[in-house]
Order: sequence, then structure tokens, then C-alpha cells
Amino acid sequence: MLAAAPLLAQNPAPPAASTGERPVVIEGVVPDQATKAKLLTNLRAVYGADRVVDRIQVESIATPPNWGDYVAGMINPGLKRVSPGKLEVNGQAVRISGEVGNEALRQQVVSDLSLASNTSYTVTNGLKVGSQQSVLDQTLANRIIEFQSGSAKLTPFGMSILDEMVAKMAQMPDSRFLIIGHTDNVGQRESNLALSHARALAVKNYMMGKGIPSSHMDVLGKGPDEPVADNTSNDGRARNRRIEFKIQ
Repeated sequence: MLAAAPLLAQNPAPPAASTGERPVVIEGVVPDQATKAKLLTNLRAVYGADRVVDRIQVESIATPPNWGDYVAGMINPGLKRVSPGKLEVNGQAVRISGEVGNEALRQQVVSDLSLASNTSYTVTNGLKVGSQQSVLDQTLANRIIEFQSGSAKLTPFGMSILDEMVAKMAQMPDSRFLIIGHTDNVGQRESNLALSHARALAVKNYMMGKGIPSSHMDVLGKGPDEPVADNTSNDGRARNRRIEFKIQ
């Protein structure tokens, strides 16, 4: 939300069906078309044009000097670390709310907003530190990342789940992740340990190809040692053949 009459940018809506990402809605009142264009340009540069929903109104309202420039400067890539979130600007009063991954990010986002304005603007920090581990767990949602039988080659379904995980991990640029491979108990333990490690490494390599830095990911193979289901049934063995993601 951005405006001298309140202006708002937020991404709380359900994901768009075509992209799987939340739309970013900007609404409120600005003093002229030039200011509107400047704000939309920055917002589209940060989030992508397809995600931005324009609900800005242009009216003859009074604004502080250089208001449009200051607000446009607040729309920076650091805002992508807030999800879901809301940026409200009402004259010289600024409020940011939503969730970030850790306390350092919470402070950094507010610092960036303060630096983008001048000393006469007041920035209120309404950010909360969310649980990154719960985000990963909810994204995986008890689904099994599939591989071809007896190998470390991902199936298309397995890759589709990893694409969702990559999208969430990319929002946690200061985090390190442990990728853990597990197997059922069929066959020799040593072979299963090697297979679980190879599968965890295959996941890491896939995610590296999607932009997650190698230095942010470690791998571990635990073979059959930590089952989550009974290995005496087909369903139980399938559940034990899994990949887990942990925040380190």
C-alpha cells in the first residue's frame, strides 16, 4: 500500500493458477501519472510484471517533497524476503508487516526502507520471524520425492516437487539446508546407505541447477536406519524411501 492517502503493496492473496506465485497488489492514491508509473515500474522489476495487480488511483492530493522518489526507492529486492507481507505508506508514515526467516532479515528489511527515505519518514517494524522449517515441511507436505527404482535418477514427479521446494528455499537466502536421503530395509545396509547418499546428492545437484548455491546445501545418507513406517508392507516401504529437508 503506497500513498499520501494510504498506498499499499501486498502479497497475501492465494497463488495465481498460472504461476503458482502470489499476486502482488498495489492500491491507494498517488498525485500524478508519473508517480504511478514509477511505482509500477519498480514493483514489476522486483516481482515480475505478471504478478503485479494495479489498483492505484490518481487524484490531486498533496504529498511531501519528492514523495514518489522516496516510495519508489522503498520498492527494492529485499522486500521479496517478506512473504506474505504488506508495505503501507501514508504520507511520511511507513509500516512493513509480514513474515521473514530470521531476526537479521527482520532488521535488514526495515533498515533498507529507512535508507530509501529521509529522516522525516517514520518506519514502523511490524515484521515477525516465521518458522522456516515449517515452511519447508508444509511445502513438502508428506509427499515422497520419487526416483527410478534402485537408482538416483529423479522422476518427473520428483522434479516437480523439488521445483516447489526451490521456490521456497530461494526466499531463505541466508539459510543452510541439510538434504537427507532415506531408504527401506530391502537389501544390504551398505548398499542402501550409498543409495540414500546418492539420492540426496542428486537432489542437491538438481537444486543447484535451479539456482540454490551449493554452499547452502549439505547432504547426508541414512539408508534404512530411520524408518517412519513399517517395512513389512509395500506402502510402509514406499514411505521410508524419502528425502527430508532440514534447516541447519
